[in-house]
Amino acid sequence: MSLYEPLRLHVPEPTGRPGCRTDFSYLHLSPAGSVRKPPIDVSAIDTSDLAHSLVRVLDDEGRAVGPWAPDLTDEQLLAGMRAMLKTRIFDARMQIAQRQKKISFYMLSLGEEAIGAAQAMALRRDDMCFPTYRQQSILMAREVPLVGMMCQLMSNEADPLKGRQLPVMYSDREAGFFSISGNLATQFIQAVGWAMASAIKGDTKIASAWIGDGATAESDFHTALTFAHVYRAPVILNVVNNQWAISTFQAIAGGEGATFAGRGVGCGIASLRVDGNDYLAVYAASQWAAERARRNLGPTLIEWVTYRAGAHSTSDDPSKYRPGDDWTDFPLGDPIARFRQYLNVKGIWSDQAHDGLVASLEAEIIAAQKEAEQHGTLNDERIPSAASMFDDVYKEMPEHLRRQRQELGV
Repeated sequence: MSLYEPLRLHVPEPTGRPGCRTDFSYLHLSPAGSVRKPPIDVSAIDTSDLAHSLVRVLDDEGRAVGPWAPDLTDEQLLAGMRAMLKTRIFDARMQIAQRQKKISFYMLSLGEEAIGAAQAMALRRDDMCFPTYRQQSILMAREVPLVGMMCQLMSNEADPLKGRQLPVMYSDREAGFFSISGNLATQFIQAVGWAMASAIKGDTKIASAWIGDGATAESDFHTALTFAHVYRAPVILNVVNNQWAISTFQAIAGGEGATFAGRGVGCGIASLRVDGNDYLAVYAASQWAAERARRNLGPTLIEWVTYRAGAHSTSDDPSKYRPGDDWTDFPLGDPIARFRQYLNVKGIWSDQAHDGLVASLEAEIIAAQKEAEQHGTLNDERIPSAASMFDDVYKEMPEHLRRQRQELGV
């Protein structure tokens, strides 16, 4: 008779399904202001506690507390509010445009606006970001023209990428926004390589890579961590843990009983776990990590704890796999509402000012949409010229492409 029971596997299950409320106790939150802020030159192993706690600045009363509270001017704070609101309003308008069949596909960043906006404010404009498809707030913070973004979404005749990318996969070199890849996790190794190249050239620019919780299960994630650690690449490695990868819960990628930030410590990389819905915490952690990179102290991995408030994309129906009211129950709240409360407490914001900014941004975005639609939408055939497929491939067009272009008659 065997001394052992039959072997069995553990298959993680989400803590909430349609028809029931999610139990968010698995998040292990730390009180605002309670997590220590180490010196810039801290060793990776000495950030172990920071990879398992949660850096927070804003408390429930809208006050900035603790050692991570950044010293920002009123102008900087209001710019952050503008970037987040602009992102949310832009998203809402573009989702409506998709439903009207003006664009084929869209992905909201609802509930995650603070992460890209605050980090963009903490970085220099010439630092290169390697984003996923949910960091449009970086472009908003860097004031990238809306018309060009919309033309890319519509793949029309004024599309700056000439119809070569799926909607929401923007690219803007001048704004330090590397081309988005639909193949998940590739941007992590690309960012590490770019950062290594910057160091080899003796430059001062750093890189920032973005990935979702689900894509940490890809081999590119682990390869990037190895190279970043070994060569001390000047890069920030951002893991946006919004709890869901399409329809699979973050535990499937290894988030159950562990943190994604903890993987960085295990690879010899200083790591932080941060409240991604706290604009001030995001700014402070990003600034800290950027300073480490610029001082040749190596990479930093940051896990941003947030929640994907909307669907994965316009092709997704989250009501099939999670409770419909999850976001309202999420303990870290709405990043815009929390930051708005802080600005009100600080005395530099009001309901009137907020409503005025919302109205102004809505008018700006509607005007940009009208201008973009003049160049065509998905409903018509005003698309980039077929001749453009030959452009921007080689510095000098080779003869065989010249012949092909002539045969095409364009």
